[in-house]
Amino acid sequence: MDLSFTPEELKFRDEVRDWVRENLPAETAAKVRAGQHLTRDDMQDWARILGKKGWLGYGWPTEFGGPGWNAIQKHLFEEECARAGAPRIVPFGPVMVAPVIMAFGTPEQQKRFLPGIASGEVWWSQGYSEPDAGSDLASLKTRAERQGDKYIINGQKTWTTLGQYGDWMFNLVRTSSEGKKQTGISFIVLDMKSPGVSVRPIKLLDGSVEVNDVFFDNVEVPADQLIGEENKGWTYAKFLLSNERTNIADVNRSKRELARLKQIARREGVWDDLRFRDQIALLEVDIVALEMLVLRVLSAMKAGRNPLDIAGLLKIRGSEIQQRYSELMMLAAGPYGLPYIQDAMAAGWQGDQVASATLRGFPGGELDNATLAATYFNLRKTTIYGGSNEVQREIVAKAVLS
Repeated sequence: MDLSFTPEELKFRDEVRDWVRENLPAETAAKVRAGQHLTRDDMQDWARILGKKGWLGYGWPTEFGGPGWNAIQKHLFEEECARAGAPRIVPFGPVMVAPVIMAFGTPEQQKRFLPGIASGEVWWSQGYSEPDAGSDLASLKTRAERQGDKYIINGQKTWTTLGQYGDWMFNLVRTSSEGKKQTGISFIVLDMKSPGVSVRPIKLLDGSVEVNDVFFDNVEVPADQLIGEENKGWTYAKFLLSNERTNIADVNRSKRELARLKQIARREGVWDDLRFRDQIALLEVDIVALEMLVLRVLSAMKAGRNPLDIAGLLKIRGSEIQQRYSELMMLAAGPYGLPYIQDAMAAGWQGDQVASATLRGFPGGELDNATLAATYFNLRKTTIYGGSNEVQREIVAKAVLS
């Protein structure tokens, strides 16, 4: 199995690298590299830039307006974006719901929804998890009752990432209580400005808002916004997840953050600590091993083979690596891994604290260390979302032992 890139693929990588360097806003890249908070405008401006180039839907086939890239090209695009410090593409529109609409939506739905996703103009949110339906998603209770040419939706979704910015939302809802719980679920999209939809932000430990509760109180949704067939939503949800075979490992961001970790270690004077360098080396070995696993999957896909479905394994290792590099960054920064409080940063308070400590003769304490605690706490979630690692281990074990 050849895991090296061909000359054509290397040429493609260079073209992507040059374009991203020329078009990525420098201020946004600086924020990403320092782990600072990104505004909606930061994320959506980059989405619009990619959309204008035709690259926001970088995994789309040409018949739907995408570039028609193969698996290797998509991987190289993701790698170069991460390397340059580009914001992660908010996946809910171009990566998640769009393939479902392409595969199961009607021509009218494709014509209606895909252009706004491809251009970056319409922000999509995901309505999956509920207060009593997280890892056991099939236990969801949000109900959609058919009344003539519309559905009436009542219920609640939670942990809705960036839902406060959402224009449209795709949801798994219960349309039947008969038979197995998976068989009574449907896939419906709705306008988040519809009467009866309310969003309640959930404030995180660092004071930021990334996730939300979303409530539906007799929300009327036209029946033509049902994607595919009624009670087949579980099938579509599994299809959606299968599209994330390698991206869920997030290996490209881990490579970028490894470089950042080394920079922090040198700056804070712990690079010469051999035991600390051992930990960095162990992390780097795991990142290289994860990348090799991703490339094996991509090589199989390129050769037209259906690779072993190891999305669960990629998710487990990828999420654990994210937690480890954030922990090592905190250890390297020591007391300068201050909590990131947006109001305090805006007022200059945390910057004054760092400058004062430096003047008193304490080493290190760079201002961008102030974001490390927020990143550390935020990445605790990675082993839970997308299917908790405990559940993923069970799935992997069954696949291996069956």
